[in-house]
Amino acid sequence: MSDPAQDVHVQRTIASPFTEQGTGLHSGLPAHAEVRPAGPDTGVIFRRLDLKGEPTIPADVELVSGVEWETVLGPADASVRTVEHLLAALATHRIDNVEVRLQGSEPPSLDGSSALWCAAIEAAGIVEQEAPARTIEVREAFSLEDGASRYAVAPYDGYRVSAGIEFDHPVIQRQYASAEIRAGEFCREVAPARTFGLQSWAKALHARGLAMGADFENTIALTDEGIADGIELRFPDEFVRHKIIDVVGDLALAGARIRAHIIAERPSHRGNVQLARRLRRLQFRPADGSPVLEAERIFDFLPHRYPFLLVDRILEFEPGRRILGLKNVTINEPFFSGHFPGHPIMPGVMIIEGMAQTGGLMLMNEVSESSKKLVYFMSLDNVKFRQPVRPGDTLLFDMEMLQFRGRVCRLRGVGTVDGQVVAEATLMAQVVDR
Repeated sequence: MSDPAQDVHVQRTIASPFTEQGTGLHSGLPAHAEVRPAGPDTGVIFRRLDLKGEPTIPADVELVSGVEWETVLGPADASVRTVEHLLAALATHRIDNVEVRLQGSEPPSLDGSSALWCAAIEAAGIVEQEAPARTIEVREAFSLEDGASRYAVAPYDGYRVSAGIEFDHPVIQRQYASAEIRAGEFCREVAPARTFGLQSWAKALHARGLAMGADFENTIALTDEGIADGIELRFPDEFVRHKIIDVVGDLALAGARIRAHIIAERPSHRGNVQLARRLRRLQFRPADGSPVLEAERIFDFLPHRYPFLLVDRILEFEPGRRILGLKNVTINEPFFSGHFPGHPIMPGVMIIEGMAQTGGLMLMNEVSESSKKLVYFMSLDNVKFRQPVRPGDTLLFDMEMLQFRGRVCRLRGVGTVDGQVVAEATLMAQVVDR
């Protein structure tokens, strides 16, 4: 059965404010959250009412500052902790815009699940807004690994998350679950799943300022042999269902609705956040999947020509922030004839040059009269070569703008092949007149 919200293409917010209060799961301090409607294109915004100036922290994956046992947003002196359970409920209901006004550093833990957040959203009601919803639609399958966490992402007509976990504990062991991320099914089958942990972990976690508010009301407490007395599971596989909550909440930080099937093996907050970053970048590809720039258009912005043009196309472009270039490495590259003959390896300096050219394209977009300008690179720092690049590889140059003042810019570049980092560097460049 389809979910009507799944087919809504306009933004949505709640119809009326609601309030929840309790204790922070990790801080252990009193927590109060008022969730208010917000206008179109606001996004999800957290406001710290308890701090001077009432700073705001957008629910943006680029602002993630902690992923150890929770997801934390913002700087240390104005952060918001444990946002994932509330964000999962908002994402499931296709709520695009709200302001979450907090007294304290985290929303209340409630019962350690997303169920009460779902109930509060449904009681508040939902209204549509006159602005198109942002959607990330996966058109080509891809995978991602982060430590022990592995993810496969596939095209899907909707939003589904499947997860598998494995713990060396008699109650958990190997568990797998899969759910459509739509309000009805999620709120009934996934949202009630609570966070969990071994009682033997408590001392070490408390020493790091974690799980200070965990108790039998918001956590499935496990002994070494089973479940602590007085706690009953809501589902036999409640543990993996809670992991689905975490995945949905963390991926909401991508800042758009998701149309894909996410298959997560041993998901973690760190892995979820890396996947959210990857998904977020898909917003900056043309809707038809074509490149942003082909080689012919690159000629208009860069003075390089064969054999020194080392960017074949631009796949993604976020003005003033990030650009992704592609180089198809073939055996016909002229440098292979003299660089390790019989064992062709792309010279590291050529990889860095490809990064520089990709970054240069981003800089040219930031200046007026770009046809009268050139980009000169001034310095390289923290250069590391991780793996060789060989004929047949597709080399991606992922460039992030760190700072741009006057005509001088700092960029961070990462080169990857099949998702594996092959090189990285920090570059400084200057825009000059021709």
